[in-house]
Formats: sequence, structure tokens, C-alpha cells
Amino acid sequence: MARPQKRYACQACGTTSPRWQGQCTDCGEWNTLVEEAGGGVVTPFAAKHHLRTGGRAVVLSPLDAETPLPPRLSTGIAEFDRALGGGLVAGSATLIGGDPGIGKSTLLLQAAARLALAGLSVAYISGEEAADQVRLRARRLGLDKAPVQLATATSVRDILTTMEAGVPPALLIIDSIQTMHSDLIEGAPGTVSQVRASAQELIRFAKERGTALILVGHVTKDGSIAGPRVLEHMVDTVLAFEGERSHQYRLLRATKNRFGGTDEIGVFAMGEGGLDEVANPSALFLTHRGETIAGATVFPAMEGTRPVLVEIQALVVRLASGATPRRAVVGWDSGRLAMILAVLEARCGLSFSACEVYLNIAGGYRVSDPAADLAVAAALVSALAERPVPAEAVIFGEVALSGEIRPVAHGALRLREAAKLGFTRALAPASVKEAPMTVASFSTLGAMVDHLLGRG
Repeated sequence: MARPQKRYACQACGTTSPRWQGQCTDCGEWNTLVEEAGGGVVTPFAAKHHLRTGGRAVVLSPLDAETPLPPRLSTGIAEFDRALGGGLVAGSATLIGGDPGIGKSTLLLQAAARLALAGLSVAYISGEEAADQVRLRARRLGLDKAPVQLATATSVRDILTTMEAGVPPALLIIDSIQTMHSDLIEGAPGTVSQVRASAQELIRFAKERGTALILVGHVTKDGSIAGPRVLEHMVDTVLAFEGERSHQYRLLRATKNRFGGTDEIGVFAMGEGGLDEVANPSALFLTHRGETIAGATVFPAMEGTRPVLVEIQALVVRLASGATPRRAVVGWDSGRLAMILAVLEARCGLSFSACEVYLNIAGGYRVSDPAADLAVAAALVSALAERPVPAEAVIFGEVALSGEIRPVAHGALRLREAAKLGFTRALAPASVKEAPMTVASFSTLGAMVDHLLGRG
């Protein structure tokens, strides 16, 4: 007689446990373990079964066998195609996540409409909104004439039965995977078991029928995609839609792509007619630079293979003796700022201990590139000395604790992008050799500080 075995799954991270406990041992969340049905069956036969017999031989092939590149399906939105690595691949599964109201459904509706107008069959399944709500959004975007097949459903069995009834669509959009329900698994929609089972059935259909599948995923309060982590392993591409609703721009970033490079971004601007492509992101993040002011520098950041010029702004305020100075950072790592301030004090003889320091990346952009160290240091020195950095200069380089300026990747590409936008000077590591502009090279942070302050 088969003996059912209970299993408990964490609704935050997907970790399973043979018994219930108050705190998940993997992610540390409390009261998130829920019993899953079908935890497993232990039988005497399973205990005695030998895995080396009774199996089916798999076909082995050499590593250098000829494999054609998968054909790409252009969405008609160049920035979307860029993030995907060139377009959608037939039979692929793509997961796109982002904060509520960031524009995920708007972007997918625009892509679906363009593909449908190009003569391809597109099915849009909404589990969150009624069909009339989606039609009203399409009307606001001017896409209501596009022949997109629309339905409202949450049952995976019903969706797959409908898709199998005729010719499978070229693109199937599920908005969102957390609302889907599989009757093969007990539990409410959105639970770990339901998300995993629903995604598995939809991905299996896409692989078998050659349909490009896009799943919309909710995100948690810390920005990660809700549901089991295995969901990101199951799909071929993971896209993160980033940006602040108070700002105009949106970034579509690829964090995983089996058919292209990662860390590619597509840049969009939210307008009245939906999401508009931004062909030149640098123009979006650079403010009007008619008059030079102290504390402002331009940094050529790298996003995947694309350089993006952003403005770094610093403000240094001297305080009366005895007051506690404040450090405030927007768009950069506060720990990195503390390190740069320490290096400037210890290696360059500058004092910020009696000053409040404010650092901001213009346009709401977030910088994680370590090459921003030198641009931040230059902005701080400029603000402290009240000496503007030349408006025609870009600055990049990584700063070590010893005060050394370390080389960074893609130096020539950063400078070419800056030259296209009219910049004629650069402050960079000594490793930069060939450049389409005048380059002042430095091996130490002290040498750059002396240059900015006119000491030598």
C-alpha cells in the first residue's frame, strides 16, 4: 500500500521541507511554509528499483556538430528586440517582471499589435483584467484596430485546449503567470506549486508547437520576481522592467538570455501614446549644460554593449564646528561613496569630515559600474573646491584603496560615444591609448586631484 508523504513549500523562495516549521531555513521568512499535495509516494518497488536497467538510450552528438542559429521574430520595437538579443525565438519562453504600473502590459500590448499588423497570429491572455479593460487600453494607445486575439482566462487547461484547437499562434502572452491555475495541483493561484506547474505546462506547449511564449511575472517588495526561483531557470530569457513611475524613462534589462547576451538594455520613455523608444539614451540622462557649475561631471556608463552618458552631481556643504555631517546618495552605492571619501582624505589630503556630502545621478538613473569611481571623485573635488570641471570632458576609471586608478573595460567604446555627443576631452586611466579626443591620463587619484585644482 502506497504511503503518502507530506511536503511543505515556502511561498517566498520555493524551498521544500518534510515537516512544517515556523521559519524557512533557506530565506528566513516566517509563516511561509504551506503543505503541498502530492508530496510523493514511497513504494517497496521504488526502493528496490535499479536506475542502470530498463532505461532508454539517449543520442550523443559531437560538440562541433553544425547547428544553425535560431531565426528571430522582430517585435517591431527596436529597443525591445535589443533587450531580447535580436528578437523573439520560436518555441522560446520569456519572463518579464517589474513593479506594478511600470508599463509591462503596455509594452507587450504594443509588441502584440505590431506583430499582428505584420500578419502573424498573436494571442493575449489576461488573468488580471477583463477583456474590455484591455480593449480600452488599446484604444488609448491607438492599437484597437490590430487583429490581436484577446481572452480573459486563468485556467491553464482551458488556455491550452483553446490553443490546441487550431493553428498555434506565433506569439502567446500570459499576463500574468501568478494568476494562472492548474487543476493538476491543489492550491490557490500564485502559490509556489501553482506557479511552477502552470509555467511548466505552458512552456511545454511552446516548445512542442514552436510558439514564442511571454510570461508576465509579479515582483516582491525587494524587486525580485515573485514565486519559486525555479521559474527563472525554466524560461529561456528573463527581462526586468526598471524605472521610477515619477520619472519618464524605463529600462528593459536582460538578466538571462539563452539566445543572446545578458545585461543588454532597451530604453523607453513613457508618453501619452504609450512607451516610446529612446534611440539616444545619453540625451535623456544628460541635463542642459549651457553654464558650467561646480560639482557636475559626465560619466560614460556601460549597459551591456551600449555606452550611456549620465551626469553625476555632487554638493558639499561646510558645517559649523560640532555639527554631525550628513551623507546622502541617490542612484549610487552609499558604501562606495564612503570609500571614495576615505581615499580622498587619506591619499589626497582633502578633508570632508566637517562637510555634508550629497551625491545624485541625474534623471533617476542607477549606476553600478565601478568605472564611475573617478567621475564621483572628480565631482566631489569640484564641489569642495568650487572649481567647475570642463563641460566638454567625460571622466571614468576605477579607484583602488591605495589611490591607484585602475583600468576599466570598453574604454575606447565609451570615448567614441562621448565624441558623437560633442565631448572633446577625457580624464581616464593611463591604460587608455587610442581615443578620438584629447585624453588626460592618470595613474593615481592624487594626480587627477592636482590636475583639477591646477597644482600641476
